[in-house]
Amino acid sequence: MITRFIIAVAVALFFTPTMSNFAQEHPEHPKKTEDKNKGEHPKKGDAEKKVTTAEISTGIKKHISSESKDSSDKKFHVSYEGKDLALDLTKVHDDRLSTLGEGKYFACVDMKATDGTTYDIDFFMAGKPGDMKVTETSVHKINGKPLYNWKEENGVWKKVSSK
Repeated sequence: MITRFIIAVAVALFFTPTMSNFAQEHPEHPKKTEDKNKGEHPKKGDAEKKVTTAEISTGIKKHISSESKDSSDKKFHVSYEGKDLALDLTKVHDDRLSTLGEGKYFACVDMKATDGTTYDIDFFMAGKPGDMKVTETSVHKINGKPLYNWKEENGVWKKVSSK
């Protein structure tokens, strides 16, 4: 009988360190998760949600469609050198969509006039996903010939003459 008791105590002592390790791990686990989540989740006032290029593409298509529907000829209108250009969307350059930071975005779009001239139009937008507004448009190329280029200076992109 004493032998059984000694074996039972030995087995219990053998498993005791393992059980105490499990008991200590559980209270620490939530702390580790909590600390981990502090870095993963933005606090109030932290950076805005990242906007995807798909959202930029959708935003620019939505803008062009809305402006076209509102015009009497159902065309998108852009002013260039005092002329009103009536254009149809040909292509959104998904490879040239970008987030500029601080809620600003850039899109490059090919559009075609009724006379067959192709215009590359640069769009700048601001706002949040689903509520982006176009703040600036400019004719970048006519039939593939650039009117200006882009140059980065101190982290800011600026237009420079292509001549």
